[in-house]
Amino acid sequence: MKLVECVPNFSEGRDLERIKSITREIESTSEVKLLDVDPGETTNRTVVTFIGTPEGVKEAAFKAIRKAAEVIDMKQHKGAHSRIGATDVCPFVPIAGVTMKDCVRLAHELGKKVAEELKIPVYLYEEAAQRPERKNLSNIRVGEYEGLPEKLKDPNWAPDYGDPVFNPQAGATVIGAREFLIAYNINLNTKDQKLAHQIALKLRERGYAKRDKQGKIIRDENGKVINIPGKFKAVKAVGWYIEDYGIAQISINFNNYKISPPHLVFDEAIKEAEKIGLRVTGSEIVGLIPKEAILMAGRYYLEKQGKSPGVPEEELIKIAVRSLGLEDVSPFDPKKKIIEYQFEETEYSLVKLNLREFANELSIDSPAPGGGSTAALCGALSASLSSMVSNLTVGKKGYEKVQNTVKKLAVEAQYLKDEFLKYVDLDTSAFNRVMEAFRLPKKTDEQKKEREEAIEFATKEATLVPYDVMEKSLEALKLAKKVALNGNKNSISDAGVAGLTAMAALNGAYYNVTINLPNIKDHAFKSEVKRKAIRLKTSGIKLNNEITEIVEKEIKF
Repeated sequence: MKLVECVPNFSEGRDLERIKSITREIESTSEVKLLDVDPGETTNRTVVTFIGTPEGVKEAAFKAIRKAAEVIDMKQHKGAHSRIGATDVCPFVPIAGVTMKDCVRLAHELGKKVAEELKIPVYLYEEAAQRPERKNLSNIRVGEYEGLPEKLKDPNWAPDYGDPVFNPQAGATVIGAREFLIAYNINLNTKDQKLAHQIALKLRERGYAKRDKQGKIIRDENGKVINIPGKFKAVKAVGWYIEDYGIAQISINFNNYKISPPHLVFDEAIKEAEKIGLRVTGSEIVGLIPKEAILMAGRYYLEKQGKSPGVPEEELIKIAVRSLGLEDVSPFDPKKKIIEYQFEETEYSLVKLNLREFANELSIDSPAPGGGSTAALCGALSASLSSMVSNLTVGKKGYEKVQNTVKKLAVEAQYLKDEFLKYVDLDTSAFNRVMEAFRLPKKTDEQKKEREEAIEFATKEATLVPYDVMEKSLEALKLAKKVALNGNKNSISDAGVAGLTAMAALNGAYYNVTINLPNIKDHAFKSEVKRKAIRLKTSGIKLNNEITEIVEKEIKF
């Protein structure tokens, strides 16, 4: 599933009815889930967090900005936080299945719509910025709302979208795209805030002031403090004392966990703490964290142990939680703390059935689930076997030269397994949508046309799902071949079965593609899919034969 987070900040933190009227717009939007509403009375500002599909999030953001422009009058606004408009800032954040480029596109599309339909000037910031000086949000906010009329007269500060015309009620809005911000605290066995801050200074990107032998801060010829950079980029950190826990913590904000992940900072904090006689007892996630950040930690700690990182995501999460001590001061529930799990599909799912339940469901007289879902399941079994053989090779004597290779294969196989499992449900859902299209009314000419278009669209989708499974099956075959060549020879038969189940997946998906094609009227679509499907099947047969040859050379009768 494609997931995007949006964190708009609205210039209202005191009137709960106004805030509710804005968040109601988000809650009423399909494919979106409201996660958090955090109003601040002193700042007179509310930070809202929601997630959803890209199009759902874009629609919800527009509706919220429109409502904020209606209920907030910036001429009357006062607050401690700097701001430039009723909706001060609105960033898109990639969570799952989307790239930063996708979020930049959303920022542009929303900015254009807000400017054209609401007549609010829009500036783009962070990854969506069109000029270097606009990347930093604070630069755009200089002068704030009160300075906006003069700012708009300056050609250098013309908005990225909209006319340079002051909107007295709504001000301007800053829209952009950025990475996920992780709030994270490292726990220490001390109450001394100064010692915690001493470690924080070594970790954060900004670093700390350079001092002479007498401890006096050293400055340059202009009187500016000379800083010694900290160890981690895109990291902000301070030390503080938390009365509720009775301990000091290193409080950290990760602006880009892909550059500096929490597990590396955690391990470095342990080293720095030991230098001054302290111990790190654990850590905590404040708010939510992307699943990939936790999985990265799990893989990292497994590799430190000399183990394979190619294990199921549930196991990676357990390893990460234990290794980072995420339950030191409070419980860590992945279902509540990992952001992707906040938007899990609640509808009936085949992959949540046990083996007997799935086989029972498959065996009755309903047409779905059927061969398409079974083909995807075969692919998942193939990838699982490839992962198993890879893991049985890690750490084994005689296989020292292929350790890095088999670890990578195990990780790749786990990812492919999870992808196949998604298609078990996707294939059945696609078939059900075809059936729904056939049940549409057809009394009038207009209804007949709409029904025909719906059937065509749904049938194309029901064709592309198994086609995707074919592509993944070819990847599974390539994986099985690499495993057969590099893996533990005592498990060569398992590599062979990985090849056979991958080929079964490919053939099964091919049948589902070809049975749907005659029902599609778009000849160009039919021709292109048929050509590609035949090519995939031909490549698959070749790979399967190669795997069979490798396996049967090793197996002695």
